[in-house]
Parts: sequence; C-alpha cells; structure tokens
Amino acid sequence: MPPSPIIVWFRQDLRLSDQRALSAAVATQRPLLPVYILDDQAAGAWKLGAASRWWLHQSLNSLSNDLAVLGAPLILRRGNTGSQLAQLAAQSGATSVYCSHCYEPWAAKLETDLKRSLASSNAELKRFSGVLLKDPGTVCTKAGDPFKVYTPYWRAMNAQGAPPQPLPRPDAIKAVKSKIASDALASWGLEPAGPDWAPGLRAAWHPGESGANANLARFLDEGLTGYADMRNRPDKTGTSRLSAHLHFGEISPHQCWHAAAATAARNGDSSGKDLQTFHKELVWREFSYNLLSHWPNLPETPFRKEFAAFPWQEDTANLKAWQRGRTGYPIVDAGMRELWHTGWMHNRVRMVAASFLIKHLLIPWQQGEAWFWDTLVDADLASNAASWQWVAGSGADAAPYFRIFNPVTQGETFDPDGGYVRRWVPEIAALPNSHLQAPWTAPASILSAAGVTLGQTYPHPIVDHGLARLRALAGYESVKSANTPADRQDLGRRFPATK
Repeated sequence: MPPSPIIVWFRQDLRLSDQRALSAAVATQRPLLPVYILDDQAAGAWKLGAASRWWLHQSLNSLSNDLAVLGAPLILRRGNTGSQLAQLAAQSGATSVYCSHCYEPWAAKLETDLKRSLASSNAELKRFSGVLLKDPGTVCTKAGDPFKVYTPYWRAMNAQGAPPQPLPRPDAIKAVKSKIASDALASWGLEPAGPDWAPGLRAAWHPGESGANANLARFLDEGLTGYADMRNRPDKTGTSRLSAHLHFGEISPHQCWHAAAATAARNGDSSGKDLQTFHKELVWREFSYNLLSHWPNLPETPFRKEFAAFPWQEDTANLKAWQRGRTGYPIVDAGMRELWHTGWMHNRVRMVAASFLIKHLLIPWQQGEAWFWDTLVDADLASNAASWQWVAGSGADAAPYFRIFNPVTQGETFDPDGGYVRRWVPEIAALPNSHLQAPWTAPASILSAAGVTLGQTYPHPIVDHGLARLRALAGYESVKSANTPADRQDLGRRFPATK
C-alpha cells in the first residue's frame, strides 16, 4: 500500500520558509495536500475585518503561486473546518492533518474539537509551533503562573536564550495525484467592489511571502540603525511595517529575530539598544498572546474588573468624527486618515488616537478596538485587545488611567516639522509649524493666509483638552470610590468637555 497523504492545513502561516508543519510533512516523503479553509462561523464576532480580508486575498494568491511552482496546488475551501477537512481526507485518502498552533480562543477550541473528531475517524491532527517565538505557557513566573507585567516576561523569555533558527524553504513537494476540487479565490469576495476603497492599500503594501521578505530587507538596510528613537516619528520611515506580514504568517518571528540580530552583528551593534528595542517589539506580541491564552475574554471585557463600572459616554457623533479624522486635533486626524487610506497607522499615533477616543471622548475602548479590527490590515486579536486595554488603563501592565496624552504636545514632539500632519491633513498644510498642531490658536490673519476657515475647511476641536482631561480623571475617581451609577451618569453635566 502506498503511504497515505498528509493534509497541510495553512492558517496564520501563509509562507513556505520556516513553516514547521510543512517542513515536517515534507520530511515524511508522503504526498501532501496543501489546504486553506475560510471559516467565518468558527471565528464568530472576530471573523476577519474588511481590510484584513483584502490582505488575505493577496496573500493567498501569492501562496498559491509559490506552491504551484513546487507542483502542489493550494486547495481553497470555505465553510465548516471540520466538515471540509473530513471531505478532503475522504477524497484524498489522507490520514493526517498537519497545522500550526493558533492561539485565539476560537482557534484553540477548533483545534481541540478537530483532534477529537479526527481521532474518531482513525486520523490524526499534528500541531506545530511557529506562529510565535514561544508557545503561551512556556514563559512563566517561578511559581508557574502567567506573567501579567511585560518587563518580567521579557526578562524571563530572554533568560531562556535565543529562539530556534528558522527552517529553510522546501526544495520540492510531493503532491497528491488525485484531482481535488478547489474554490476559486475570486468567488470568496474578499476584495472590495462597489465602491472599491482599496487603491490606497494596493499602493502601500505588497502582501505575500516575497513582499514580507522585501519589507524585512528594507527595514534591516534602512531602519534598524536608529530604530529605538526613529520608531516614534510618524513623519519618518522609522518602523519595520512588518506587523501585517507577521499576523498572516508570511514571515515568521524567528526569521525577523535572527535576521535583525545578524544585521546588528555585521554593523558591530549586536548588543545595542536598536536591536533590543526591535526584539522587545516582537516580544510585546508574544506577551499579548500570553495574556489572551490565559484570559480569553481580553478582547471584550476589562482585565481590571473595576473598569467595568467606568462612566463611558455614548456619543455617535463624536465616534464618527474620530473615525473620519474630523476631531479638530491634527495629529489624531492625520492618524485616522492614514488608517482609512492605507489600512495601517503609525504606532505612536495609534496610542494618541486611542487615548483621545477613550479619555477625551469617554467612548468605550471596545468601540475603538472594533474600528481598528475592521480597518487595519494588521488587525491581530491579541495585540489589538492588549494594546487598547493598555491605553485605557484597564489591562495587564497598563498605562495608568491618569496618563492622558495631550494631542497637541504629542504632535509637536513626534511630528516636529509637521510632515506627517501636512501629508494627511492637507487642508491645513499652509499653517506655520507654530500653529499646525493647534490651528484654533492661530490668529485670524494667519488662518486666512493659510486658507483655513475653522468650522468650514477644518473643524473646531470637538472637545477642549483641559476640560476633557478633568472629566476623564473624575471618571477614574468615580471608579476608585465606587460611586453610584447616578453619580457616574452625572459626570457629563459636571464636567462638560465640549467647547
């Protein structure tokens, strides 16, 4: 009897290099059936957002082309993962499914259910690491508990030594000979149509493994030196822009870790702050998944339970102004417009924009998280949830709630020449730097000379920073002192933030 085939189930690992499930399957010398299944029902409320669906289309197209070169076409199926894998096993004769571990709560449950159902059919599910540097639960306190603070997590992970070196790309794949039906990628409707809102995404990104490798090479050549400082400058190309590639697994964190270390060593900076800062950014992603795996409600509920009583405000008009980049605060508006146009926002500006929504507008962080989930090409459940809760002050190792970013000083500090604001908020581009981050402070003559009419060409600030800050702090005090719901609802009247 010929050896039975192996189904290689691609998930958040859409690459051929350092793909541990694929490498293990190839090593068996058995025929392989590469498969991707789009299962929106399993993901539930956290099915892919619009921008992520656009990215997924491009990434699957790239992976399909790469696999075709090796003679093993990618099979696409849509629907219930268990049913689709059972059909594929019956059609191909496969008795094994190899895949990478995924750690979202719904994905982890799916793996458990599949392992049980496949075993009942005398088939096996074999899972491999590779989405993360370290599987959740492998970096613990001395008592064996999960870390709730990032810095000790970073130290403990570092003490375990460097992660394994990445595995090479297979030279060849022995494919299943039988004809297996596949969906046409275009039939999934992942790309926008009527209207097509993705031209800016197409101009900004090259999804797929080759695009990921090119982006990493660009970063190592141009961005690693000086990264510790320049990553905070939205007006410069100072970040890696690898987050979406990492989320979809077009490149592995192992590849990023070791490539950066090798580049720093060649530059004579193997222990410098730039390399360490980049490694710490990779480990923040690990820490976020560590939190999510132990606290699966992190995307919906505050990690610090007392924040469930925070006096949030429902304000549809202010939420829409924030989403559209029409708050009257240029650094916030620039970030929200960059997000809408490119599907990405600079990390420093993400913090400022998130803080503005939560603390200036008192709109629940979950509404910002949901907007980012739909509009970010790098929307990642663990990182998105952990980062929003960090800004809100309700998360693990969170910034204190009373740390309230001043959007004017943030703009002046990190966009000192105004290049970022002028790119994304062109209607105020002619203002001098002295008033660019706060147009309402400019004399009428300067506004007129710059062609700016507040309230017409550019909005007045929708809230006053000083008053909004007082209102946010009062809300925080109400949580600490456990005031009654009536007291909390009265905050809006006692501390009006609207100008």
